[in-house]
Amino acid sequence: MMSKIAERQETVKPELRMVAWEITRGCNLLCAHCRASSTNTTYEDELSTEECLRLVDEIAGIGKPVLILTGGEPLLRPDLEQIGKYAVGRGLKVVIGTNGTLLTKEMTAKLKEIPVPRLAISIDFPTPELQDKFRGQPGAFQAAMSGITNTRQAGIEVQINSTITKMNAKYLDELVALAFKVGAVAFHPFMLVPTGRGKGLAEVEMSPQEYEQTLNWVYDKQKELGDRMFFKPTDAAHYLRIVKQRTKEDRAQENKSHAGHSSKNPQSRGCLAGISFCFISHRGRVQGCGYLDVEAGNVRERGFKEIWENANLFRELRDLSNIKGKCRICEYKRVCGGCRARAYEATGDYLQEEPYCIYEPLALRSTPAKAT
Repeated sequence: MMSKIAERQETVKPELRMVAWEITRGCNLLCAHCRASSTNTTYEDELSTEECLRLVDEIAGIGKPVLILTGGEPLLRPDLEQIGKYAVGRGLKVVIGTNGTLLTKEMTAKLKEIPVPRLAISIDFPTPELQDKFRGQPGAFQAAMSGITNTRQAGIEVQINSTITKMNAKYLDELVALAFKVGAVAFHPFMLVPTGRGKGLAEVEMSPQEYEQTLNWVYDKQKELGDRMFFKPTDAAHYLRIVKQRTKEDRAQENKSHAGHSSKNPQSRGCLAGISFCFISHRGRVQGCGYLDVEAGNVRERGFKEIWENANLFRELRDLSNIKGKCRICEYKRVCGGCRARAYEATGDYLQEEPYCIYEPLALRSTPAKAT
């Protein structure tokens, strides 16, 4: 029987640090990778303003996480400013994820008043033709560029988000150069999880080997640029394993520490679902993340605090002894954990091993020959 000490070592203590909230599913674009398959339509039964304010109260009641307002396209929500100001008044830091096409001077001025300190703007290709095709609308690239200019002029930080597939991996250096050109402070490459409309991109999803190469590229680029640009791979839990490995190699080779992360990097673990992060849908459905399409509970039926603390889904994710396959015995389990959403999409079981990690745990390597 596992000892109590061993049980504690296998259980990760939850601390809510970030909540991504899909405040609307409606969107003005038809992006190829959209996890929600959003369209430019009215979605029935979205949380009302009153329900949203009550939810803010519940979130603030258990901590002070960063509140990421997303969608769909969150700027289409008419009460966005009211919700944002209320959340700030409750002590939450509010940031917004947007496609950038609706960021007029008037809109960015309103966001500054909330105040929103940073906007994450999605740019997946460095050229108008490719970006417009991927985003499903002519002029999307130029509109986003104008939105970035307006955001910077309003005194709001810009973060560039890019969903990485075989189609744009070759443009990573150009995307980073573009991020520098527009004055972005951070670059977040999202490793595609083929959910929603993104399932149509399965053929261009990178192979496990290409994921490894890309994440090593991120490490090298972060080391090269240091604090000039902050990188945070998302939906890539094994990046933390790569950081550990590469940092150890750097120290061995040069006999001094080379941090793979910027000093600004708050990331302490790969998969954060149910541990320090959760997602709330436009209808109040709580999930581990937006890509892990498994419900922990609904805020219309149970209090958010009750869901966060006691949902079966979250309890399972926090107990690392539940993880299966090679992830279960991996020495990097506590810092990585494997992408639970990718495991779920690949196998139907969110506790299965990370299907896009090529690392072989020490426990699986050849054992010493028996003495004769």
